[in-house]
Amino acid sequence: MKLSHLYNRIVAFGIDKDPRKNKTAILAYADSAVLWGKSDTQVKKVLVGIDIEASEILLADSIRARQGLDLVISHHPEGKAYAALADVMRLQVDILIKAGIPKSVAGELLEERQREVARRISPANHMRAVDAAKLLNIPFMCVHTPADNQVSSFIQGVLQKAKPKKVQDVIDILGKIPEYKIASANSAGPRIILGNPKRPVGKILVEMTGGTEGNKDVYDKLYRAGVRTLVSMHLSEEHFKKVKDANLNVVVAGHISSDNLGLNLILDRIEREEKLSIMECSGFRRVSRNKGA
Repeated sequence: MKLSHLYNRIVAFGIDKDPRKNKTAILAYADSAVLWGKSDTQVKKVLVGIDIEASEILLADSIRARQGLDLVISHHPEGKAYAALADVMRLQVDILIKAGIPKSVAGELLEERQREVARRISPANHMRAVDAAKLLNIPFMCVHTPADNQVSSFIQGVLQKAKPKKVQDVIDILGKIPEYKIASANSAGPRIILGNPKRPVGKILVEMTGGTEGNKDVYDKLYRAGVRTLVSMHLSEEHFKKVKDANLNVVVAGHISSDNLGLNLILDRIEREEKLSIMECSGFRRVSRNKGA
């Protein structure tokens, strides 16, 4: 599979699971990109990690010298994709609207948070890993929101089918998913950080895509819209304090384990078209749902 085709398929899969209604208006995801490499590079063997920095690029160079390697894929964005992370947050507006928050309120909250994220990212030395890939001539790609869209859609589907009644039920349901089983075995499984396990779960909002955490002032509005339980990848301390005041239940599924799930779902779809040789690094564990894999 050519590198350009691989990237285009990943974008297409991201659009397919995008929470926005108007999918035809989605042209690309700014936080996902081919960061280095020629578009016609043939990709057969891939090193995949949750975070790829200069150290992982050096590891990739060593692997390439010993056994060959065509591409490095990072989940979290690097280079221009990291610099543009705030741009993809716009899709959170549609998530909030579906949860019952008025469009004008959702838009205003997101714009404020986008500016905050952009200010935080702007001083970063975001080209370090890309420069390493360039110097060693190692094709390098990052896959962020397309993978997050997969996990968000997947978890919503699982919960809708299982119909949890109590908060503990959400933990039990997530615990059956392989990526969360692996995380639990390493003391990083899903957990309740707010709310009693026996408390009714009520209306659930799954927040697992949209670049990064949204505006911390949204939680009381979600409660007024009828939401009673959040299922998130992670929650910062600043956001934790706000959501606690809103009296919501919060289940943290796990950051790296959720990222694993999203990447695995993307790779499953890729491998239904063309088989790849996939190596794991930097917190990634390959779990295939394809029959016979």
